[in-house]
Amino acid sequence: MDSPNRLFNRQRTVHEILGGGLVADVMLWRRGNLTMGILLVTLAAWVVFEKSGYTLLSLVSSVLLLLIVILFLWAKSAAILNRPAPPLPELLLSEEMVNQAGAFVRCHVNGLLSAFQDIALGKDTRLFFEVAAYLLLISVVGGLTDFLTLGYTSLVLILTVPALYERYEDYVDSYIIIGCRKMQQLYVEFDSKFVNRIRNWIVERKKLS
Repeated sequence: MDSPNRLFNRQRTVHEILGGGLVADVMLWRRGNLTMGILLVTLAAWVVFEKSGYTLLSLVSSVLLLLIVILFLWAKSAAILNRPAPPLPELLLSEEMVNQAGAFVRCHVNGLLSAFQDIALGKDTRLFFEVAAYLLLISVVGGLTDFLTLGYTSLVLILTVPALYERYEDYVDSYIIIGCRKMQQLYVEFDSKFVNRIRNWIVERKKLS
């Protein structure tokens, strides 16, 4: 963990880079029971949607129907038998919660609209290529798999790759650094053997013309 050879010469640990909070604990298996629970629940949801033929809308409708039937019968039987009603909390959104949610949505939507405007007007070429590359990648991946499988696979990668990297980061960093150095050497050799020759040939052609 104290090796000086770190990617990008970073000084912080993986846990600190991920925020150092609950999310980092879950991703790095510091709270193994919670991480395992998330994986099992997600796997169960994937099996239900993928293998049973249920869609999200049909499953939510069925669960809500079952819930309201149980609560309705409970309330009616409680009234007849002089029993307490179902212990439901007050279902009410406060004005503060609505304002906070609206401000959050407005901020992010305005950011997306501003980025779209910059791309549409040609003001940010780098952003255009980044967005185009991401959209192309999503299109290719979406053509290879469905959304549920992609979501489950992504979650599994998020909950396994950082933990494995943290465990073997000394080896991973050293191999990646060695690989980058070799790639740089190959680039220098390629540049000196081919690119410089082409550049010199172009210069000579210009002189002759």
